[in-house]
Amino acid sequence: MYALELHRLRSDELRRTAQEDRLAREVLRSRRAARRADAAGDGAPAAESHTGRPRRHRLPRTA
Repeated sequence: MYALELHRLRSDELRRTAQEDRLAREVLRSRRAARRADAAGDGAPAAESHTGRPRRHRLPRTA
């Protein structure tokens, strides 16, 4: 009985954590969408990066 109760408590905790994570991801997605909409409204390309560094450092290929 004790093990079953621990299992239920842990399961409930995992469900709560998963729901909080889903809500956090949803908030981030909505913020990004709002930023993209604001940037697109100003005439600037939405996906353009404003950093001067390249996206990926490529290693030379070996023979």
